[in-house]
Amino acid sequence: MTHPGSGWAAVLERSALGTWMRQALWAYPAAEILHLVGIALVVGSVALFDLRLLGLSPQIPVSALSRHLLPWAWRGFALVVVSGLLMFAAHASAWWANPVFPVKMGLLAAAGLNRTVFHRGVYRTVNAWDQGVPPPRAAKVSGALSLVLWGGVLACGRLLAYL
Repeated sequence: MTHPGSGWAAVLERSALGTWMRQALWAYPAAEILHLVGIALVVGSVALFDLRLLGLSPQIPVSALSRHLLPWAWRGFALVVVSGLLMFAAHASAWWANPVFPVKMGLLAAAGLNRTVFHRGVYRTVNAWDQGVPPPRAAKVSGALSLVLWGGVLACGRLLAYL
C-alpha cells in the first residue's frame, strides 16, 4: 500500500531490501526478534539507571552503575536502530503515513536530549551525590522524564502495528 507524499518511502519499500524483508520467510521475524532484544537492553538499562536517579538502591554508586549500564544501553540502541531500519524498509510507506510514527521519533529524540542534558549538566556533579545521599532534584527530574519518554516510545512502537 502506498500513500500520497511518500515517494521516497515507496522507493525504499520497492527496493531489493524492502522486498526481501517482506518476502523472505525469516527476514522480518528475525529483525523483529533482534528489535525486541535491543529494546530490552536499552529500556532495561535505562530504567534501572533512572530508578537509581529517583533514589532507589542508594547504596549503589551512580557512577559505577552508569559505567556498567551505559555500554549495554548503547549496544541495545545499535541493535534497535539496525533492526528498526530493516523493518521500516518492509513497510516504509505505511509507517511514514502513520500518525504514530512521528510521535515515536519525537519521543525518541526527546529521550536523547534528556540524556544529553543530564550528562552535560547534573551528572558532572555526581561525586557529591554518588552514593548514600539522595540525588539532586535535577537528577530525579531527568530520571522520571526518561522513564516517561521511554515508556512513550514503547507504547508508540506497539501502536504502529494497530493504527
